[in-house]
Amino acid sequence: MSSSLRSPQLPPFYTQVWRWHFYAGLLVAPIMVVLAITGLIYLYKPQLDALMYRELLFLASPAPAQPLTTQLASVQRSWPTARVLQYQSPAEAGQSSSFLLADGEARWRAFVDPASASVLGSRDEIWNLQAVAKDIHGTLLIGQTGDLLIELACCWGLILLLSGLYLWWPRGRAWAGVLYPRLFAAKRLFWRDLHAVTAVWTSLLLLFMLLSGLPWTGFWGERFADIWSRYPTGLWSNTPSSSPPVRSLNGAGQQLPWAVQPTPLPHSGHHGHAAADSVPAGGQLDLDAIAAIARAQDMPAGYSISLPRSASGVYTLSVSPNDPRGERTLHIDQYSGQVLAAIGFADYALVPKLVTTGIALHEGRLFGWANQLLMTLACLAVLLVSLSGVIMWWQRRPRGRLGAPHSKIAPPMWKAGLLIVLGMGLLFPLVLASLLLIVLFDQLLQRLPALRRRLS
Repeated sequence: MSSSLRSPQLPPFYTQVWRWHFYAGLLVAPIMVVLAITGLIYLYKPQLDALMYRELLFLASPAPAQPLTTQLASVQRSWPTARVLQYQSPAEAGQSSSFLLADGEARWRAFVDPASASVLGSRDEIWNLQAVAKDIHGTLLIGQTGDLLIELACCWGLILLLSGLYLWWPRGRAWAGVLYPRLFAAKRLFWRDLHAVTAVWTSLLLLFMLLSGLPWTGFWGERFADIWSRYPTGLWSNTPSSSPPVRSLNGAGQQLPWAVQPTPLPHSGHHGHAAADSVPAGGQLDLDAIAAIARAQDMPAGYSISLPRSASGVYTLSVSPNDPRGERTLHIDQYSGQVLAAIGFADYALVPKLVTTGIALHEGRLFGWANQLLMTLACLAVLLVSLSGVIMWWQRRPRGRLGAPHSKIAPPMWKAGLLIVLGMGLLFPLVLASLLLIVLFDQLLQRLPALRRRLS
């Protein structure tokens, strides 16, 4: 390859790709910065929890545990009006157990010393650092609207990555600015190199981060899960099931495995023709009985028990260890103790297995510190690429104008680019909707010369 510093003539399609890359980047960069910062905080949740809540999580010395009913009674005495949603067993000896409580919209976790059944304290499950970071990471603190914005940003992030690789392609240029940044070049050139070279060297990692995050989104992710998370009917033993799926149990402080969230919740206590709200004479089994079933089913330490929400509800046991191959979910009849459904990693289809493994890798759980450091690199790369792109635009924009690249392209090439993005739109419906808005905006610019001069 020639090392000449002269700029080769750019192909005619280049300016149109640059224009789309520019608009998408300005819209997506702020959200990507937020996702990277909050992702870094949540990535180190285990270490932050141990540092911030040591007196709640760890005990001076392990000792035989009191019955769960005794621990539960202690919690209920401390918060008599609260509703208990979930019990969380200790992951290791010397750790506390905990109960997720609700009162209206409030959610908090009560920590208990299993040996003495005494309450160690509580933590707000909505307004603590890691919970807020996770909520911002998932919804920008604005609910479904924020979830849709994040999904849109991730989808356009894929287009940004692909278009950026096209813009970076060497086309006969020297290695400088292609494979390594010119650190002592002029400011605009320095930031351009830093932006492009960082994105290229981390492109596969960035691509993985975007793709592995999409299954958690509320629109595309839920539909993706509904399509791929299918199980043999034998797993359910012809058990009557309700309309709310397993994901209805999710909320502040608890999260069921992704691969089982689209599955229906079974019913308790009326496997014959009894009414849905009938209660068998024996009454509801207590937590100790359910824990005994968990031991008989070889549930690993650290599992949770979600309590029934109604007379026809079930006890749902789940565990999501760092190695996703250990994931298990059980639904247990609250009256008879019958295991109505049992789903493990081995029961997942290929796609849910890949997604579940990708989620563990995305969250930095799969292979310890090395995984956390790899994802830290990904977050820092997102920050550097996003911020350098904004700085680069700010330095090159004309005073008082947006500085969008001019659109000078023959119709065939414009249509070819549009077809590529339309292909992305078929995979990701929100991209298609936003694409139509962008095309309308771009066409509006062509008909309003004053506005076009202001933005270009």
